[in-house]
Amino acid sequence: MVNLWLLRAAAAAPAVTSLLPDLNAKLRPGDSTPWTILFVLTLITLLPAILMAMTPLVRLLVVFHFLRQALGTQTAPSNPTLLGLALMMTWFLMTPVLNQVDQKAVEPYRAGQITGLQAIEQGSVPVKHFLLKYAREKDLALFTAAGQLPRPNAPDDLPMRVVVPAYMLSELKAGFAIGAVLFLPFLLIDMVTAAVTTSIGMFQLPPVVVSTPLKILLFVMVDGWNLLAHSLLSSF
Repeated sequence: MVNLWLLRAAAAAPAVTSLLPDLNAKLRPGDSTPWTILFVLTLITLLPAILMAMTPLVRLLVVFHFLRQALGTQTAPSNPTLLGLALMMTWFLMTPVLNQVDQKAVEPYRAGQITGLQAIEQGSVPVKHFLLKYAREKDLALFTAAGQLPRPNAPDDLPMRVVVPAYMLSELKAGFAIGAVLFLPFLLIDMVTAAVTTSIGMFQLPPVVVSTPLKILLFVMVDGWNLLAHSLLSSF
C-alpha cells in the first residue's frame, strides 16, 4: 500500500509543479497594479473637480445661488438640497453623453477590443463635443493664445486643456446672465416695498421683513421651481 501511494504521488508531482507558475501568476500582482491603484485613487480625488469642470453643474449651482439670494432666504433651500437637485439635473442632461461614452469606450474595453489608453481617447470624444457645443469661441481663442498653440483647422483639434477652462468660463457667464435676469423681478419687489414702508413712516420695520414673504409667495404662485427647471433644461 505504501508503494502504491508513493507511485501515485510521484505521478501527480509533475501536474502540481506545472500548476505552480499559474498559481504564482494569479497571486502576484503585475507590475502595473500599483500604478492602476494610484490612478484610480487620484481619479476619485479629482472627481468633484471633474464634475464641476466638465458638466452643467457650474451653471446650475450659480443660478441656484442667485435665486436664493434674490428670495432673501439665506439658508432655505439648504446647500445639500440645492447640490442634490443640481446633481440630478446634471445626470439628466449628461445621460446622452454618458451613453455615447459607454458605447464607444466602455463596452469595447470590457470586451477586450481596445486598451485602456484607447478607451480614454475614444471616450473623451463625446465629452469634448459636448464641451465645445457650449464653449464660446472668444474663450477658446483666449486659452489657445495663452497656450501659444497654432490656430486649429477645426474646434475638434483643440486639446482638452484648452476646451475645459473655456467651457467653464462660458458656463460662468451663462449662469451669471441667467441669475441677473432672475434677480430683476425680486429686486423690483424690494424697491416697491422699501418705498411703501418709507412713505407710511414704518422706519422701525426693515423692508426685508415685508418683502421676503411677498417674494416667496410670488415665487410659489407662479410655480417658480418648475419654470426655473424648464428654463435651465432648455438652455442646454
